[in-house]
Amino acid sequence: MQLSKFLVGAVGGATAVVALGGLGTYLLSGTESTSELDAYSTVKVDGHKALAARIVAGRTESKYHPLPWVGKKVSGVTCPTGLKAVAGASITCTGKTGGGRSVDIRVSVVKSTSDSVTWKFER
Repeated sequence: MQLSKFLVGAVGGATAVVALGGLGTYLLSGTESTSELDAYSTVKVDGHKALAARIVAGRTESKYHPLPWVGKKVSGVTCPTGLKAVAGASITCTGKTGGGRSVDIRVSVVKSTSDSVTWKFER
């Protein structure tokens, strides 16, 4: 009887650890981000408010490889212009892998308000 209770507890504990690990991976590996459009982060692109290229590049680089088993490590991410704060707008940023290979990273706007922009990148 005690062996049975032990096995049930061990299996239940292992299941909980796996579930929490999966949830943590999901939460940390997201590719969507919402950024405030303020004096520090806003530029103009073709007359539209836009999220500055340095903000898009920095956030993309930091989220591209959040865990050793998610994505590949990139560095030196740069974006050609700011990301227009208009739903559907997109740009392609570039970075380098550890081996020096160039990586194109498409970034697009999901939604935009007068004071924030929600955007995502493709891993």
